[in-house]
Amino acid sequence: MVIYVHEQMAIEDSPLEVVGRLVDASNASLLCTLDDGSQVIYKPIAGERPLWDFPDGNLASREVAAFYISELGGFNIVPKTVLRDGPFGIGAVQEWIETDENFDLTLFAQSTNSRIREMAIFDALINNADRKFGHILYVDEDHIYGCDHGVCFHQENKLRTVLWQFAQSALNESELAKIRKIMDTLDKTYLTELLTSEEIVALLARGESLLTTGNFPLPDPNWPAVPWPPY
Repeated sequence: MVIYVHEQMAIEDSPLEVVGRLVDASNASLLCTLDDGSQVIYKPIAGERPLWDFPDGNLASREVAAFYISELGGFNIVPKTVLRDGPFGIGAVQEWIETDENFDLTLFAQSTNSRIREMAIFDALINNADRKFGHILYVDEDHIYGCDHGVCFHQENKLRTVLWQFAQSALNESELAKIRKIMDTLDKTYLTELLTSEEIVALLARGESLLTTGNFPLPDPNWPAVPWPPY
């Protein structure tokens, strides 16, 4: 079951009531309810741990940038995410997605399912440095989402993912069209509120590279290909 927050709840301004915490998260990730009882995840900037390889900006802003790129290209990979105030200050607030806990996600994520394939393209474009199995949210075969995009958009190639089954495969016209749409309609002024200028330039360069080669990328031999742990 997926909660379609776009239509059901005012994620931008409804008061947040903290009801729990995701204890496995490396940064503060708080489960909150909105006025209508719907649930969201609130990640305050104040609860972020500094990262040596991502010294600029903050995780929350990159989470929102990932949502923007996902929506712009029609990927619909990232649950609705906004940057707003909360009980512990400004942070990312993202709709909560209910998943099937009994589903074998590890096996499915290594398949050639079309939504998994789209996620692999999206990750290559945003330079996702941490696509673990646990960051894939399975509802059903047509509704698959991704979370935890705080370590994306670096200007250096840092793609680390468990979705390498498509490496060097040719992109189809529909996939290329999504990338072209992003390249043609991206609002740089808006993105400068979330990313550094170097990260924006690198994002555009990755898009151009995908369009030029027409293929999924290969792992970088100078960088770990898979996040650890992969779950």
